[in-house]
Amino acid sequence: QPIGALLLEHCRITKEEENVFSISFIEEPERKYCFECDSEEQCQEWIEALKRASYEFMRRSLIFYRNEIQKMTGK
Repeated sequence: QPIGALLLEHCRITKEEENVFSISFIEEPERKYCFECDSEEQCQEWIEALKRASYEFMRRSLIFYRNEIQKMTGK
């Protein structure tokens, strides 16, 4: 059962040690959560998935694709 939820806005995802990553928040640097994975591969998968899920990543992707469409179509 989940014990809570984290809003992943304005957060930093950091590789800490082998099989361990953390999520900290830019506006609250003392608020940090560490997660341990079963393997290094699993740890990297979590890090990449969390980075791709961030608002900033999606926003940058949207801007990039809008610009590409505009270049191709002129609209």
